[in-house]
Amino acid sequence: MPGADIISMCRYLIIGVALLFSAFMAEASDQLLYFEAQGVGGYSSQLRKPIYYSMDPDAEMQKPSVGFDYIKRFSGDSGDWATFALQARAALTVNGIDGANGIKWEPQVYNAYFKVKTPGPYIWTGHNRPAFGLGSYFDSHGLLLRTLAVQGFGYDRDWGGGLYKDFSWGDIAASVTTGSGMPVYARGNSMSAARASYGVLSQDNFNLGFSLGYGKTLDTMGYTLRAPNPLEMRLAGADLTILRNRFEHRFDVLAGTWLDQDTYAFMYRLGFNVDPGGRLKLEFQPTYWKFGDDKDWQAALCVTSQVTSDLAVRMMYQYDHNTGDNRFVLQLYFYKLIL
Repeated sequence: MPGADIISMCRYLIIGVALLFSAFMAEASDQLLYFEAQGVGGYSSQLRKPIYYSMDPDAEMQKPSVGFDYIKRFSGDSGDWATFALQARAALTVNGIDGANGIKWEPQVYNAYFKVKTPGPYIWTGHNRPAFGLGSYFDSHGLLLRTLAVQGFGYDRDWGGGLYKDFSWGDIAASVTTGSGMPVYARGNSMSAARASYGVLSQDNFNLGFSLGYGKTLDTMGYTLRAPNPLEMRLAGADLTILRNRFEHRFDVLAGTWLDQDTYAFMYRLGFNVDPGGRLKLEFQPTYWKFGDDKDWQAALCVTSQVTSDLAVRMMYQYDHNTGDNRFVLQLYFYKLIL
């Protein structure tokens, strides 16, 4: 990652920390600190060798890493009024852009935002989820199966600001971000997004959302800039989550223009909790997309075992139609409260 972009990222973090400690302190506050570590390894039939990532060596997730997740809440007589979150890690990249035998440790900043509760909506600034699609509310950063945003059709996290408001019937959200994903760039790039949904998952066991996105966005993968200039984005999307008994259904579809190309993408994830406590889960996910003249589909099967409250073991098999790749991936994910 270029030095200028590291400096820009540090500036964002410094601003967030300054906002945190210069804010007027209420009578009470609390904080949580988690230790996070994961090991990822597998085999690709196309490459005919072991791999140490789930999707791509230059993507931010999933690959071997160690880090922390810090959350601090500020409260007063009327309850919580602000939250500061910072999640960072050192990730191991094997066989990335540095060459066939390239190995490097890469610092990553995932969550880094300051969120304030107002009489109206919640307002956030920093590195957080854009208001588009399933990924705007479904946190899958530790999972092997990927949302469309993690697949490269949008950004799982982006730098900027946004707001959201919960209602008895659903929620609305909007964001204005850089349109660069993990790194920070200022090349005329930006992304505006909005989402409205009907249904409250915790009460109704379903949520149906509609999203719109517009801007000039950059083609990035992890911290790698793959094209120098921002490209047109005009997308519409719909997503649906249904929770029934032990079954989980998640749909996500988008269509329009992404990175100057006519784009259509669809994913469906079917999950089944084998035991009522959710300690063993089976998931199946087909994904289809058309990007310009390229078409492809994938099918993945994942088994998750929650061995302890802190340790999850995941095994995934994935088939890619275009490459004929049969990929097997094993993940050990450890997430423990230490403060």
